[in-house]
Amino acid sequence: MDVIEAHVRRLPALDDRWTPRLVPEAELLTGLLAGQVAGTATHPLDNVRNNALMLLDGDPDKEFGMPGIAEGLALDDILRLVETAAGAPIDRDARFGPVDIRPEPILAECRAAGRRLHLARERGESVILATGHPVGLALLYHALDGWLGAGGAGVLRAAHGAHWRDPHLDHDWFIDHWDGVTMLTDGREPRHTHGPNAMERMLEEVTPDLVVADHGFAGAAIGAGVETISIADVNDPALLVAKSLGRTEHVIVMDDHVDPGAYWPCFQAIASV
Repeated sequence: MDVIEAHVRRLPALDDRWTPRLVPEAELLTGLLAGQVAGTATHPLDNVRNNALMLLDGDPDKEFGMPGIAEGLALDDILRLVETAAGAPIDRDARFGPVDIRPEPILAECRAAGRRLHLARERGESVILATGHPVGLALLYHALDGWLGAGGAGVLRAAHGAHWRDPHLDHDWFIDHWDGVTMLTDGREPRHTHGPNAMERMLEEVTPDLVVADHGFAGAAIGAGVETISIADVNDPALLVAKSLGRTEHVIVMDDHVDPGAYWPCFQAIASV
């Protein structure tokens, strides 16, 4: 059994909730809260603040392949971007405690992204789908893969099997795919990653019309000037900074690491525009 097959066997199946249809707004909002995609974020305030400070310090792990993206900004600037996108205020005097994500901005951003993705289907555009969250977001990307392909878009499997080794690690990295969804593996299992390296290698091989991605996959595409729809959690502000600078348009802020089946309202909001 190969790496991706073994991984997919551990994921839940796409059930009827993932069949495109018109779903009442109240049901979508309730679904986001029930699945914890919205509500109290997994990452508390101290983590959100620390990651923002690391981004301001130029930590490559937080820049997602966009060096210097936060130059000239202050912590308050980044927290303002996060709270605006999440739809809930962040107490500047607090250092610990919860961070909230409202469901309404998630649906609004999903619908805006959905309008762009409908155009990709109508125009038969080429699209890369890539995730550094191969557990939490896997079903959402896989549902988008099937929906885009059925509507006429071409989902690319770029640089499949490409591999390299970072000097400080004892294993290779491999670009692999679950159908049209790109993931980075260590040869044993798909890995959570912030790194831009995989997308950089993919873009050496192809130039897609559109990228739908998160973490460094999204950052590297934005850095290369490719139109990108991004998913970002509240503790990963680099993509929101890129949006504030006009370098990208669509960034969906939500908890990106809850049960894979919980993201069905996002898919329905995208597909039913």
